Amino acid sequence: MPRAHKGGAPRKGGQRRRGGARSSSAQADSGSSEDEAASEARSTTSDCPSLLSTVAEDSPGGDAMDEQGQQEDLEEKLKEYVDCLTDKSAKTRQGALENLRLVLASRLLPDFLLERSLTLADALEKCLKKGKGEEQALAAAVLGLLCVQLGPGPKGEELFHGLQPLLVSVLSDSTASPAARLHCASALGLGCYVAAADVQDLLFCLTCLEGIFSQSCGVDGSTAPASLHGLFCAALKAWALLLTICPSTHISHVLDRQLPRLPQLLSSETVNLRIAAGETIALLFELARDLEEDFLYEDMDALCGVLRTLATDSNKYRAKADRRRQRCTFRAVLHSVENNELLRDIFGLGPVLVLDTTALKACKLSRFEKHLYNAAAFKARTKARSRVRDKRADVL
Repeated sequence: MPRAHKGGAPRKGGQRRRGGARSSSAQADSGSSEDEAASEARSTTSDCPSLLSTVAEDSPGGDAMDEQGQQEDLEEKLKEYVDCLTDKSAKTRQGALENLRLVLASRLLPDFLLERSLTLADALEKCLKKGKGEEQALAAAVLGLLCVQLGPGPKGEELFHGLQPLLVSVLSDSTASPAARLHCASALGLGCYVAAADVQDLLFCLTCLEGIFSQSCGVDGSTAPASLHGLFCAALKAWALLLTICPSTHISHVLDRQLPRLPQLLSSETVNLRIAAGETIALLFELARDLEEDFLYEDMDALCGVLRTLATDSNKYRAKADRRRQRCTFRAVLHSVENNELLRDIFGLGPVLVLDTTALKACKLSRFEKHLYNAAAFKARTKARSRVRDKRADVL
């Protein structure tokens, strides 16, 4: 399994650290977010049994069923959803996929899914091959969640290895819908991270994802259509995730190829793509310093200038929520890029101090204690000022 980084323990992810439109750029942000959430926000009405009935029965209050009864009822619903995946109606299949996506995102059901992994794999393959747009997007989303549920064991590896070529095919198809390609990119990265069988699978997925988002930062400086920004963002995030488990021998080639190009995405009209690019740049600097402690980037001043601008951006033509999210993210990115721990070694400062937030919270006063403290301080301050104002007070 390609889990080790530099022959050691698995690396964690990078810096992980997710108003109205007032201009064309804000509208572009909105447009890409619609693609990104195509299958997330849209509820599908169909003949397939709805998850809402299950949620209502599971909710507390009234004569609530016991835990075993709830589990049995949920599994019966899931069986119906799986059966609906082979229905002739595209509307019914989409409803089943949406319900499966909701369940798999909220419940761990590895035993139930292990028994039906082949059935689900066949049904998802047909949805990806024969479905259109929304159905392909939902099928890819379910596939990614299914890989997580099955885990890194033989069944998860078999599922991913069997459907990886199809995910790559849809992802690379320029005629497929952006939403379908977006979810295929996410599923490819997630499935590879969890269930890839060897390093060659990992490197193949990295190359495929890199080829997608690299279209948005071409050498000629051309800008891609806003409708594809969500796809580029998903591909970039999936690529960054896989970099955290990539062999160190491959990282140096990635740094040489992408560090000069990724800063171009910081000027994207889409806030999500700007943020994804910033987070990925921070990750690349972290990986570079792991390989070489005294790593230096040639265009460091220019890069930090751009990051500092984004960290303090107050342009009114951007949506207020986007400005707030961007500033928060790029403050962390700038700190990560500028923070070379070699300087702490030179000056003998020791490791970077990490505040114990749990201890800090425990030291905080309650609201009532704060009230008593403020009242006492106000009383003492009033007495002191009264003595000074008293005409009988000595004036020095």
